[in-house]
Amino acid sequence: MLHDLIVLWFGWVEQMGYLGVFLLMAMESSILPVPSEVVIPPAAYFAAQGKMDLLGVIVAGTAGSYVGAIVMYAASRYLGRPLMLRFGKYIFVPPEKLERAERFLARYEAGGIFFARLLPVVRHLIGIPAGIVRMRVGVYSAMTVLGSALWCAVLAFFGQAVLGDNPELIRDPNALLETLKAKSHLIGAGVLVLAALYIGVMWVTRPRSATGKTAREGA
Repeated sequence: MLHDLIVLWFGWVEQMGYLGVFLLMAMESSILPVPSEVVIPPAAYFAAQGKMDLLGVIVAGTAGSYVGAIVMYAASRYLGRPLMLRFGKYIFVPPEKLERAERFLARYEAGGIFFARLLPVVRHLIGIPAGIVRMRVGVYSAMTVLGSALWCAVLAFFGQAVLGDNPELIRDPNALLETLKAKSHLIGAGVLVLAALYIGVMWVTRPRSATGKTAREGA
């Protein structure tokens, strides 16, 4: 079943180009289990072959991610927490997953939205607690776009590096996934950069201390 779905998704990317990337990444950012790892890397390979543009792939992936994420945000903001707890299990969001996402958001706040776009599982759930607590749309959108763009860029360059040496993998989805896992150390440097950027976001969005506020007011 999963193999058939992966083959189908590959076909979308190859046949529909940017639209396929957009649609699949929108699905990936919602409750539908489409892994971005089987969307962006093949698209980046097709870009290297001249069928698409690498920047266009990143933009399409980012736009799709944002659309999926804002739909999740709007739906949960409209439905509210009680209904999500009661009916979330029917859309692959059981109470324990929702509560885990809520704890993550409570701990990291706005910076957590950015960081969540780089994490599996949390990525497609974070819009739910953000909508429930009615986080400002502008903040949510900015952090979502930044995090999604960064993740799509990392996957795109990683995909080009892997598929550039093994072009036959584009016709064997299972082998491609195994190769991506085996060569995951290539993104180690990227992870360090992401961590540094996340720390920077957390510093910018940190709550101001009461002492600092008082001092400024006194001045």
